[in-house]
Amino acid sequence: MGAGPALTADPDVVTCTLIPRYEAVKAARDFTRSSLQRWGLADLFDDVALVASELVTNALRHALHLRAGDGDSRIPRQGPSDGSGLPIRISLVHRSPQVVCAVSDPSSTGPVTRDADYIAESGRGLHLVDSFTHSWGWHPLAGAGKVVWALFDSHGAAAPADSGGGRHRRA
Repeated sequence: MGAGPALTADPDVVTCTLIPRYEAVKAARDFTRSSLQRWGLADLFDDVALVASELVTNALRHALHLRAGDGDSRIPRQGPSDGSGLPIRISLVHRSPQVVCAVSDPSSTGPVTRDADYIAESGRGLHLVDSFTHSWGWHPLAGAGKVVWALFDSHGAAAPADSGGGRHRRA
């Protein structure tokens, strides 16, 4: 569902423009898988794909107001003042020893971490992002929109499972 990766002069910086539909989440995971495999970092896929899925889902739900239960839930509703001319993009940057996953969207409103509600069907995404990354944050873009980024440590991506350390521990 993505428009495909953008060609850049730097093979360690890749970007994909996503079509604003729920299928964009799968497209983001596919893009993440192929990029990490090209970089020899396939062992990071589970963590990076989970975070990419959460960030793209948040962009669809909150920035583009795509909600389950809408008349046609495959097509987002966009208000006139939300910067809707801007697309959703996922970018991956590999600068050893780190990988950054960044998702940009048309909304200038930053993500808000809610108190954990273990009964609710949603609202835990940013807690997952926080748990599976070294760090994360967001920045407004000039004019309109924002980028939400997540940082992963690529050291130890190929470490054996019995290495003793906690896989999702922060340094």
